[in-house]
Amino acid sequence: MTGERIRPFALLSPSEEATRALGRALGLALSPGAVVLLDGDLGTGKTILVRGVGDALGVSGVRSPSFTLVNEYQAREGLLLVHADLYRLDAGGAEALGLEDYLSLYDAALLVEWPGRWPSPPEDALRIELRALDEGRRRLLFRPPLGREGALNASHAGDVAGKVLAAVRAGGCPDVELLSESC
Repeated sequence: MTGERIRPFALLSPSEEATRALGRALGLALSPGAVVLLDGDLGTGKTILVRGVGDALGVSGVRSPSFTLVNEYQAREGLLLVHADLYRLDAGGAEALGLEDYLSLYDAALLVEWPGRWPSPPEDALRIELRALDEGRRRLLFRPPLGREGALNASHAGDVAGKVLAAVRAGGCPDVELLSESC
């Protein structure tokens, strides 16, 4: 997938288990320097997705950082998985949290819930928008970053999104359905 331009795509997850499987595909695609912004209302499955990431990276006990704000997990092959939840913060509190410090670490992958409270998230981050539908179903919209001229670039985030899309197409996320591409 490296170098291929990945356009936004939407997936349908019919259950919590399928959302966690998507998280595992995301975890296998992550590498140091990855930044993933998880946007969605309460109860849409953001932390469930991150638990799946932890599964793929050999991390058990992933929990919501709603009160601790940031949880760090030492994952496979020296990767530091950083999971932040900005729900309880305003823009000033998010800025004081120092998420930018994680961006300069050579071994970290950063997953941020409630990124709308981060005044200046990286422009090259992968954004995943989660929406609850009915009966536990979720719609996940993967939005790789836009390039300077409006074309989607083949950035690190695009590579991560492309690997997740490939896993879904190959049946690596049972029951997950590709709804659309180029949304």
